[in-house]
Amino acid sequence: MQQLHVERGQRVAAGQPLLSLKADVERANMGVAERRAGIDADVRAAASSLELARQKVTRAEALVAQNFVSVQALDLARGEHEMAAQKLSQVRAQREVWGEERRVAAAQLALRTLKSPFAGVVVERFVNLGERVEDRPLMRVAVIDPLRVELLVPTSQYGTLAPGDSVSIQPELPGAVPVQATVQYVDHVLDPASNSFRVRLSLPNPGHRLPAGLRCKAEAVAVVAPAPSTARLIPTAARSAAR
Repeated sequence: MQQLHVERGQRVAAGQPLLSLKADVERANMGVAERRAGIDADVRAAASSLELARQKVTRAEALVAQNFVSVQALDLARGEHEMAAQKLSQVRAQREVWGEERRVAAAQLALRTLKSPFAGVVVERFVNLGERVEDRPLMRVAVIDPLRVELLVPTSQYGTLAPGDSVSIQPELPGAVPVQATVQYVDHVLDPASNSFRVRLSLPNPGHRLPAGLRCKAEAVAVVAPAPSTARLIPTAARSAAR
């Protein structure tokens, strides 16, 4: 690894660079591709040749009309004009190929900089500056807005919750006030060992006011005198950035 842009615990935006790998070869290839794609002298030369051939055809047509040259001279001028037109088309096509090579070189260079796939928080860093990077995770970014609530509900309350229902969540954090989460998924398979079933909720967390991993209690709004259910706040998504 050549450069580290963020540290553990830092908030990152979607697309923000996390770290950069050594890219001397890719940078050199990008420079060559840019120079090659920027050369247009061959296009200008081919265009000039085509214009000269067009003028020859015009003069030959005028001379043939006055019987100063033969029809074969006109055919020859027209043939040279066609060849010049084909040459210009060939040069332009080559320029397009060079443009594609430049885009490929730019894409290869961009792969040497790892960017965050979404807005979140850096929760783990697995490498240090100067370390050799192979096919292994380098950094882990977690989404904590919204938070995902994993709720363990007693079997006696099965059927009282459905996707879209609002549930009051009380985080076990000093000074924390109850917040509202929305049911996303209700497990249809009960756990006989714990006599419960799982419910997944989505909890908005603007400003990252609540930390992920926090234990909490939940109370369904639509249930009469419900028993508190244990829950845990976890990141909505976590992804490891790898080479």
